Amino acid sequence: MKPSSPRATIARRLIAPATAAAVVGLASFAGAGGASAHVTANAPTVTQGGYGVVTLVVPNESDAAATTALRVTLPGLSSARPEVMPGWKSVVTKKDDKVTEITWTADPGSPGVPVGQFGQFRFSGGPFPEQETVELPALQTYADGETADWNQPTRADGSEPELPAPTLTLAPDTGEGHHGGSHSSSTTDNSSTTENSQASDTSESSAATDSAARWLGGIGLVVGTLGAVIGVAALTALRGKGRGRNGGGGSDA
Repeated sequence: MKPSSPRATIARRLIAPATAAAVVGLASFAGAGGASAHVTANAPTVTQGGYGVVTLVVPNESDAAATTALRVTLPGLSSARPEVMPGWKSVVTKKDDKVTEITWTADPGSPGVPVGQFGQFRFSGGPFPEQETVELPALQTYADGETADWNQPTRADGSEPELPAPTLTLAPDTGEGHHGGSHSSSTTDNSSTTENSQASDTSESSAATDSAARWLGGIGLVVGTLGAVIGVAALTALRGKGRGRNGGGGSDA
């Protein structure tokens, strides 16, 4: 066996540490991805004290079983309606006329949320509390009976707990949200203003059209009268010439 050349030896010394570093980097990246895979909630259009659609993103962190149920705890909403999801049934729980929970359960024979995938669970509701953040604790259940209780609040130092509760960040209400009948009233007022404006424009347009028609009618009458006068004058002139010619012929005979 031939001894390795100096160049080959140097190449192996350079490649081996680089390969090891790449493996460590990929492992770190995968670990970070796994650590950040938890149930989250988002509602970009919902404001403090307002209504809107909330989306719960639920990844399956099990290596062997599908997610078959999800229960989310709500902060006592006056209204909450889950979105229709094929293969799932939903149950809304109320207490003192306030919605406190929504539970989604996969139908028998449904794959649920398979291993390595995620599901999105949506509901529309409100009004949400008038505060910057709202926690929505969620209990995730797997087909093998295992559960993950995502109910831990954010730590005082700002660090993330092992099983953080899904948290909504709500923007302050600007007065343009859906509160009572303000939006409908505004819409109605705008509609009335638009209709009145359109009616005014139509009336002005009709008046202008009528005025133009009258002018054109008057001009047509004048032109017609002038045409009749000119025609009569021309006919009279022709008759005069004809009589002159007839009179001249009789004197020569």
